[in-house]
Amino acid sequence: MYDYLIVGAGLAGSVLAERLASQLNAKILLVEKRNHIAGNIFDYTDENGILVHKYGPHAFHTNSLKVSKYLSNFTGWRFYEHRVLVNQHGKEYPFPVNINTLNMLYDLDLKNESEMQSYLDSVRIKKDVILNSEDLVLNNVGSDIYQKFYKYYTLKQWKLPPEKLSPSVCGRIPVRFNFDDRYFTDNFQYIPDNGYTKMVQNMLNHKNIQIAVNTDYLNVIDSVKFNKIIFTGPLDLYFNYIHGKLPYRSLVFKYEYHDVEYYQKVAQVNYCSIPPDFTRVVEFKHLTGQKAPGTTIAKEFPVSEGDPFYPIPNEENNRVFNLYKKEALKIKNLYFCGRLADYKYYNMDQVVARALKLFEKIAGRI
Repeated sequence: MYDYLIVGAGLAGSVLAERLASQLNAKILLVEKRNHIAGNIFDYTDENGILVHKYGPHAFHTNSLKVSKYLSNFTGWRFYEHRVLVNQHGKEYPFPVNINTLNMLYDLDLKNESEMQSYLDSVRIKKDVILNSEDLVLNNVGSDIYQKFYKYYTLKQWKLPPEKLSPSVCGRIPVRFNFDDRYFTDNFQYIPDNGYTKMVQNMLNHKNIQIAVNTDYLNVIDSVKFNKIIFTGPLDLYFNYIHGKLPYRSLVFKYEYHDVEYYQKVAQVNYCSIPPDFTRVVEFKHLTGQKAPGTTIAKEFPVSEGDPFYPIPNEENNRVFNLYKKEALKIKNLYFCGRLADYKYYNMDQVVARALKLFEKIAGRI
């Protein structure tokens, strides 16, 4: 007899399993369809001895002291600030857009925020109402940067042009009016020193938590006794698609080993033109700090079918999600949490914060 059946051993499910077991002495059955724990933050050592993030690069960053202190119970940290370059027809530019980007792109000599602002004011296409991601970018940086850095990358990533996507998609990436070329500016930017999988293993190392990988919850839900269920998978899947399928984007990774110390200057290089078909190249040694004579990279190819990675935020999809949310509210002793269950494009720290808040609600603390 279990107190909770938790579906999905990713970050949301693992945080909730740990909190419920350690704080409420609850007995947990954690089931996972994949053959490993840790969800999309799973990492492993490949045949060349390189620590690889299986589902794309994960650079942890947060301004939440609560989240960073919580995770620090299960891992030490390696300081790491993520940097990204955009490859535009063979030339590389720092991204997000900052003073360096404009100076390199247009052979300018901008020196400060006011000069950058004046330049962008001269090229931006003012929008009184921001309806979509195209409006947002054009309003911020104008047509040329939109074409070079945003339009085709977005089209490859989402199989939708920016005008068909919520402003939040391109709005995730700021414009910087200084020389700061870091991808994130959060106070806490670190990588687990022994990897993400080890961190999650430590989180789930509790006598009250039983883990079953390679297990579809539908195969056990009728044979296992439990009081409550926490579901971190796709919300539409739980309700057997009664309101239609919520679309997601997935990724295919092509791994390559190169007999050089480093393949590229930074962990991530975005390819913002068509061709190539891939969106970015990730080199894992930059992230992990690992020392090795060779290096492993991954090229990312967005696809429509496969493991659900990214919810597609637009008005129609949000409407369908809200229909499923109403269904969820009708059922007692059932909780939904996570990127797929909430149909939100969460960062890692947002997933942890969401799970901690749900735990506090379950525990009657809020």
